[in-house]
Amino acid sequence: MAQNSIEKVLILGAGGQIGTELRGALQARYGWDNVVSTDLKELPESAGRSQVLNAMDGKALDELVHREGITQIYHLVATLSATAEKAPLPSWDLNMQTYFNAVEVARNRGIRKLFWPSSIAVFGPSTPRNPTPQETILEPTTVYGISKVAGELWNQYAYKAWGLDIRSLRYPGLISHTAPPGGGTTDYAVDIFHQAKAHNAYTSFLGAETRLPMMFMEDAIRATLALMDAPADALQHRTAYNVGALDFTPAELADAIRAHLTGFTISYAPDFRQAIADSWPQRIDDSAARRDWGWQPRFDLNEMVRVMLENV
Repeated sequence: MAQNSIEKVLILGAGGQIGTELRGALQARYGWDNVVSTDLKELPESAGRSQVLNAMDGKALDELVHREGITQIYHLVATLSATAEKAPLPSWDLNMQTYFNAVEVARNRGIRKLFWPSSIAVFGPSTPRNPTPQETILEPTTVYGISKVAGELWNQYAYKAWGLDIRSLRYPGLISHTAPPGGGTTDYAVDIFHQAKAHNAYTSFLGAETRLPMMFMEDAIRATLALMDAPADALQHRTAYNVGALDFTPAELADAIRAHLTGFTISYAPDFRQAIADSWPQRIDDSAARRDWGWQPRFDLNEMVRVMLENV
């Protein structure tokens, strides 16, 4: 899509793993002056136009949206799976209150589109794991997953009741070299590269054969923008879309790293995150995303590993 100066974009949680790369893609598309990045902490000058904002403060959010003439919101604020298990109630409050604040502002200020990420955490041990269908049982075992199921259902409700255009992806584990791990169960697949480059060794908090769906961040950003570009009438699912790209185990990832780093070793010390991972999908059926808005990943395991090792 060509740059469109009419669009004014707001990113909530722009300092996190997704926001760090998404803000650059949105700036390239709409221009630096038309993208406002926010986070709880001050962002670097390289983030472009930015300000400190607590997304729990609905009034401050509303004032910012009104003042800037925002037309699209990307709401990326969340406490992730492993971190949320250590503080369940505060994490629930943050995940849901920031969501409701964004929805209310979108309703009251005529926001054209709102993006809110879901996750494979919506699935649970009763869900088929290989592959996990688009429409299936959602019985998560984590606070993070429960909050994502609630948000998905609100997405659908808001669309049917108010015509609010909320779009969402069930992200798998995301792998990026531009931001540190954010407290998720899949974050071993980011930390392993840092430890491989620093020490040529890694201790995994998941077992060797724990298969999980993953995605390189460049693909995740492309998927996000492709979904937001799709015509509204093409979207058959108003909860969230499955998106897939890669799936591998820690042992398979270690083998792929070893092809580049001779002598790399991995050991295993599973912790409480193992039970979370065991309740999640192994592979994702994303045929609905491919059919409805043309999703197609670009990165395979070997290419992802090459790029990560070159850039970490």
